[in-house]
Amino acid sequence: MASLLHPTLALCRRRHTPPSIITTSNSDSGELLSIRRRRNFNLKKGGGCRSSSSDVTFIEPPWAAQSKADLIASLKIKLLSAVSGLNRGLVANEDDLRKADSAAKELKAAGGTVDLSADIDKLQGQWKLIYSSAFSSRTLGGSRPGPPTGRLLPITLGQVLQRIDVFSNDFDNIVELELGAPWPLPPVEVTATLAHKFKLIGSSGIKIEFQKTTVKTTGNLSQLPPLEIPQLPENLRPATNRGSGEFEVTYLDSDTRVTRGDRGELRVFVVC
Repeated sequence: MASLLHPTLALCRRRHTPPSIITTSNSDSGELLSIRRRRNFNLKKGGGCRSSSSDVTFIEPPWAAQSKADLIASLKIKLLSAVSGLNRGLVANEDDLRKADSAAKELKAAGGTVDLSADIDKLQGQWKLIYSSAFSSRTLGGSRPGPPTGRLLPITLGQVLQRIDVFSNDFDNIVELELGAPWPLPPVEVTATLAHKFKLIGSSGIKIEFQKTTVKTTGNLSQLPPLEIPQLPENLRPATNRGSGEFEVTYLDSDTRVTRGDRGELRVFVVC
């Protein structure tokens, strides 16, 4: 009779249990989730039952890390798909730029902040540029001054590479170009190397300082020696060095690197 008159009292007595391990299972996948929970219940006036304190510790399930890795892999494919077919950004329109920018931000959010001090070894090697939002300006300088692409000048852009040596702090931008020549002369193929030194800024920033530019002919004229282009005298140089700058590494793994420049330009590289 007492239990009929006070059903909540009986319920509270049954649920007042010491700290325990509660294990649930998903019968479809066979996955197990363990939760350690401790609750203290007090009987309130009027027969109510309420938890006055709760200390719940979640033991991360073994598949959680794998799920995050799968998410990052999926978002990386989404970004690479968004920038494919854009000729490194030279033919990107406004819609292409928005899609690439959105995919890069999603990947950054999923991957978290890059710690270059811990992952500096991942920078080592040669990287190929597959996309630059700045190239949509239709100039080879991107968001900085540079020769225009198209038919105004007979210049064809080849591969754009970055060669990084984390031991010597060398950071070289390498650009392959084909220069048109009057008929019947064949086009001239050259490789321009813009040498820099780099240093880390904060956890994910990099600053590069320009050193020199070297031009080397390739193809039929590969026997010619490289030519180092002299810098302007100190008093004739612009206030800001065009070859220097800063950028943030927003995503980095063993084969893909995504950066955001000091002028907002988005660049995507793959190891080569």
